[in-house]
Amino acid sequence: MPEFCVTGGTGFIAAYLIKALLDKGHTVRTTVRNPDDLEKVGYLTKLSGNKERLKILKACLLVKGSFDEAVTGVDGVFHIASPVIVPHDNNIQLWYAYAKTLGEREAWRIAKESGIDLVVVSPSFVVGPLLAPQPTSTLLMILGIIKGLKGDYPNTTVGFVHIDDVISAHLLAMEEPKASGRLICSSTVAHWSQIIQMLRAKYPSYPYEIKCGSQEGDDNAHSMDTTKITQLGFPQFKSLEKMFDDCIKSFQDKGFL
Repeated sequence: MPEFCVTGGTGFIAAYLIKALLDKGHTVRTTVRNPDDLEKVGYLTKLSGNKERLKILKACLLVKGSFDEAVTGVDGVFHIASPVIVPHDNNIQLWYAYAKTLGEREAWRIAKESGIDLVVVSPSFVVGPLLAPQPTSTLLMILGIIKGLKGDYPNTTVGFVHIDDVISAHLLAMEEPKASGRLICSSTVAHWSQIIQMLRAKYPSYPYEIKCGSQEGDDNAHSMDTTKITQLGFPQFKSLEKMFDDCIKSFQDKGFL
């Protein structure tokens, strides 16, 4: 069976990708900043197949050469990690997007120069059940909105996508020889007010945010063109209801709601 590297192993997408690869019988190398931090890394060691086929390695994107052991000799690399060092910055989502954009530009440059077969999966706002012990990233934002802890909800219209679809898209990008370029991975586009309205109708007991944020320019109606990934054989995307139901159920099961 092929062996793969997944960078940023404790992230929302990366952890699910590791799980999926192990479930398919693959050997996986993953990178984290500190393999000895069991509070953050420990749940990966409980995944099925981890003892025989999962190797957790120390690496940092800011340290040249630290990924050499992780990538040397593997059949493919899922590069999920992104360096964002902006502590306590209210614009963390913008910095994250900026870091991802610069990283992708550099990846395309290196791929062209080195003849690397590169495919980029571009997911929208990722939603789904919690795998890690604590919610991070998009899940932490969702939890704050449901519990009314953020002060307002984003004045943003954005595409949403189930974590299962994101993982399927990454596997398709790796396994399908015809995959190339950028693959948009997104289900329904909606404004956050529509999400809250949907959730309040089904889960009325939670103190959702009621105030819309004041930021401007991010609430324009738009669509996400998924034609390219669909033509590769990608199945139908999961619905908004399914992704948020799965998310809330996992919050409930883990005691966050």
